[in-house]
Amino acid sequence: MFLFNVRVYGLLINEQDEILLSDEEHQSVRFSKFPGGGLEYGEGLLDALRREFMEECETPIEVLEHIYTTDFFEKSSFNESQIISIYYLVKPLEQLKCRISTGSFDFQDDGAVKQSFRWVKRTALSPDDVTFLTDKIAIEKLHEFTNKAGS
Repeated sequence: MFLFNVRVYGLLINEQDEILLSDEEHQSVRFSKFPGGGLEYGEGLLDALRREFMEECETPIEVLEHIYTTDFFEKSSFNESQIISIYYLVKPLEQLKCRISTGSFDFQDDGAVKQSFRWVKRTALSPDDVTFLTDKIAIEKLHEFTNKAGS
């Protein structure tokens, strides 16, 4: 059976013009990406994104703008599904409650979930800062969006 894996991610930029990245380890694989995750059955995209931010960052968000949706085939790194990723610009409705690290992969020893968050200056954000191809393209789309918005 051919499976689709729909993922939704938030591009959160703070007042210092930094973007939030998530460093994670899953099945002994380390990767950097944007906060977010998988759509659950019966859930809409925006509801899923809000849920993911509450689960990961303990913070409610407002979804501001669609930035990018995967427009090519990408196989999951973890199973036989096809990944479809949707990226939105978001803003927090409260101060972030998750722990922010100064370095990558700065995991606290708190059980099975290995995840840490860090800020990267938006203007210095590079596709090399993330692991997966869709995230790399989302960075390019974000730069295009912010360049248009700034002009």
